[in-house]
Amino acid sequence: MTDKDDLVAGRYRLAGRIGRGAMGVVWRAHDERLDRTVAVKLLSFDAAEDEQVFREARLAAKIQHPNAIQVHDVVEHDGRPCLIMEYLPSDSLSAVLTGRGALPADEVARIGAQIAGALAAAHDAGIVHRDIKPDNVLIGPDGTVKITDFGISRLIGEGTATGSGIIAGTPAYLAPEIACGGTAGFPSDVYSLGSTLYTATEGAPPYGFDENPIVLLRRVATGEIAPPRQSGALGPLLLWLLCADPSQRPSMREAHEHLATGKPPPQAQPYAATMTLPSRKPRRRGILVTAAAVALVALGLVMGLAINRDGESATLPSNAPTTPPTTTTAGPSSCQADYQITNSWQDGYEALVTIRSSTAARLNGWTVTWMLPGGHSINNLWNGTLSLDGKTVRVAPAQWNTAVDSKTSFGFIAATNGTRPVTPDVVCTAR
Repeated sequence: MTDKDDLVAGRYRLAGRIGRGAMGVVWRAHDERLDRTVAVKLLSFDAAEDEQVFREARLAAKIQHPNAIQVHDVVEHDGRPCLIMEYLPSDSLSAVLTGRGALPADEVARIGAQIAGALAAAHDAGIVHRDIKPDNVLIGPDGTVKITDFGISRLIGEGTATGSGIIAGTPAYLAPEIACGGTAGFPSDVYSLGSTLYTATEGAPPYGFDENPIVLLRRVATGEIAPPRQSGALGPLLLWLLCADPSQRPSMREAHEHLATGKPPPQAQPYAATMTLPSRKPRRRGILVTAAAVALVALGLVMGLAINRDGESATLPSNAPTTPPTTTTAGPSSCQADYQITNSWQDGYEALVTIRSSTAARLNGWTVTWMLPGGHSINNLWNGTLSLDGKTVRVAPAQWNTAVDSKTSFGFIAATNGTRPVTPDVVCTAR
């Protein structure tokens, strides 16, 4: 039995439980060698019984991305495999939805852009997540979003270690082809992302909730969803992600581009049909059957993904100051922008810009402008539209957030040539 203050692998001192999943318990722990806080997931089966854990952990540790939890190590403790992971004080998207209810479309787009950026990097590396759902999306206190639980992912083409004919997932977020016994792939990840974002804006998954997972699987297999009613202009994009035909869905990189920029899908995507969904919300449960029906297994592995540098970039000349990362600059009109660097690493950083109305009027047609130093480029921007005019960066609202009552925000990930993040003077203007 594992208890508080136990020492794992001679260096990780367990401090307290922070979660429990189908395949194990997660502890907050102190790495006594590197003097840092980590998360330790003790899996609930013998290490000798499943070499897949070690294969998945080795794969996970190879790639890093600022929007994915990183795996540091895999060790054994009392004959069981343990994953040593990045620790992020956070709530899951599921917990946020429980506490707040359905979220505004612009906030969901910001969350979705970060998830899609990490998943696009995974797909570029040939990795399928296979279990994207609100429980596996973590949101930190500063708004940083990270995807976790790549435990049932595998390289495309690699033989499954769970047995012939076994597939994995969570019923409410599965793609129709998986519910019919098909093979998980990049398009099924796109569908699960769509289901997760749909849940965030609509307050329930596309197929609702049901005590009987088999009934829910049959519903998923039809591909017939209730059209989004609370998602505003984000609705057409959700329908594109949720196309019943996998070949008609966007790639994950396309999904990221549309979520980050507010760009609408190429055309309004039709849905198969509508249905009346039950209103009750029972506890979540999983099932395991053969591929002729469906196998639903939730493993607890977390991975980091490589930072995406393939997106559209905007590089500006050098000469910017190196001031501390906090600023608030009021524009000449009824608009104020607060710029904050929320995360940084050796060759990049993440920033969040919060826009507030200085009066009781709604924010319409706002624009935030600033200058970037040389060697800096913006690769991923969510909840806004980016443009350049010489040395000036301009951000305007995303298409589904052209007017808000008194407050909104946008964020971005920037790459650098190794120089430290800087905070520019920002100016917000609004009609």
